Amino acid sequence: MKLIRIPFAFLLLLSAACSSLYYDAMEKMGVHKRDIMVDRVTEARDSQSEAKEQFLSALDQFKSVVDFHGGDLEKEYDKLNAVFLRTEAGAQRVRDRIAAVENVANALFREWRAEIRMYDNKDFKQVSRDKYRATRERYRDLRRAMKNAEARLEPALAPLRDRVLFLKHNLNASAIAGLSGELINVQSNVDELIREMETAIARADAFIASLSGS
Repeated sequence: MKLIRIPFAFLLLLSAACSSLYYDAMEKMGVHKRDIMVDRVTEARDSQSEAKEQFLSALDQFKSVVDFHGGDLEKEYDKLNAVFLRTEAGAQRVRDRIAAVENVANALFREWRAEIRMYDNKDFKQVSRDKYRATRERYRDLRRAMKNAEARLEPALAPLRDRVLFLKHNLNASAIAGLSGELINVQSNVDELIREMETAIARADAFIASLSGS
């Protein structure tokens, strides 16, 4: 069977068209892009809060393996692997939620710019333009914080993934002893991710408040 290659540019256009149809349908039901954006920023914030707890849980489980002093080593590995898989899935949800925010933000600001051009009243136009610029600037701060947190996901995941894979094939006391020197590196990456996530969560709260109150 011949594989049909679909150009990436076409896929982007198709995705944009689907998003546009979705937003149009929601608009007809009285749900505006602004409302969708608030919901998606809220979901992005919540996914980061959940991921933050998952990373901390994974770190704690990794510490318990490093401090292992007898018992069922395979059981400890299974716990660590299960926590890591949940953490990895949580990280992907964060990426997906951020992408969803970016999608609706682009649609909202594109529509807003078009509507500003439609004003005949100069005062109304200026008020709308000022509000657009202020909202756009707050969104840029939010997006920057979210992308900074997103950029720290893989650096925090990678060391954990390596150690989980290593333990899978080396379930013995000497392998566990070798992990003790890796704990600082793992914790450092997780700590940095947590700081970026907390900043992004705070930015999300501020952005939601600004849209909800205006």
